[in-house]
Amino acid sequence: MQGTPGCPGGARDFTLRRVVQAFCGSILDRVSTFAGPIDPATTVGAVRLRVADLDASRSFYEDVLGLETLESSSSEARLGAGGSPLVELAAAPEAPLRPLRSTGLFHLALLVPDRPRLAIALRRLARRGWRLTGASDHLVSEALYLNDPEGNGIEIYRDRPREQWHWEDGTVEMDTLPLNLEDVLGESADDDDDAMAPETRMGHVHLTVADIPDADAFYSGLLGFKPTVRGYPGALFVAAGGYHHHLGLNTWAGAGAPAPPPGSRGLEHFEVILPSDDALEALGGRLERGGARPERDRDGGLALADPFANRILVRVAG
Repeated sequence: MQGTPGCPGGARDFTLRRVVQAFCGSILDRVSTFAGPIDPATTVGAVRLRVADLDASRSFYEDVLGLETLESSSSEARLGAGGSPLVELAAAPEAPLRPLRSTGLFHLALLVPDRPRLAIALRRLARRGWRLTGASDHLVSEALYLNDPEGNGIEIYRDRPREQWHWEDGTVEMDTLPLNLEDVLGESADDDDDAMAPETRMGHVHLTVADIPDADAFYSGLLGFKPTVRGYPGALFVAAGGYHHHLGLNTWAGAGAPAPPPGSRGLEHFEVILPSDDALEALGGRLERGGARPERDRDGGLALADPFANRILVRVAG
């Protein structure tokens, strides 16, 4: 088992609770003593993936999805929209495959600005012959689902206006209904301008975890995200600032799913973006009091991992 800053990952022979108690000073049992809401302007940022074939992955994100390459070398690539990085690819040709029933990335979710841009994204995928794995109306949003060449899940979605979201007692109403793709396609003209919109950003990140109560304690109790949906089978959704969700957390790979082998293909880390240095210091203090032991990266951000070995980089916007 390999430990990481934050909570240790890779618990195969112990329950997650025992691992956290042994290595993190019972973080999940003590979060209520120092918990507070994360800054309401918090968002999520770039997702960094380890990939076996860098060229094929870069070509997919550029040619199929329509992202622009911001930086590229023989060992990594950064792609995004409007000059902002959204997906980072790290070449790892010898990396082992991530087991199907393990924790890690469920999908990254690219938020486009409106329904016509969702239609453009759908048309681009159809032109390039890339198969969808799903298409859903979630009431708060409309979403397309697919996988990249190495099996990493991707969602492309648009939000409905916030005034159309229905909240009751702090819970937002969400569902998974069929999305009428023909109706979506009717929102855009059939033209050649099908690049990803420059306003596109990372809307949320959805993770596979091993235990919902432990995920709730870490992401809500420790980091300070607010639960927005608790009733979805095998899943929890949390957010900052009244959004429907910045993080999805599910146990659909099975309760108690192990972490993948260290250095596996897939998620290397995802970013949580705070609006100011003060917000970063406040979160850092809360993490330290909780025994999470974050490390400082070279740019001053905080690096840590959740109890399921999903790595997080917390940094300030800009």
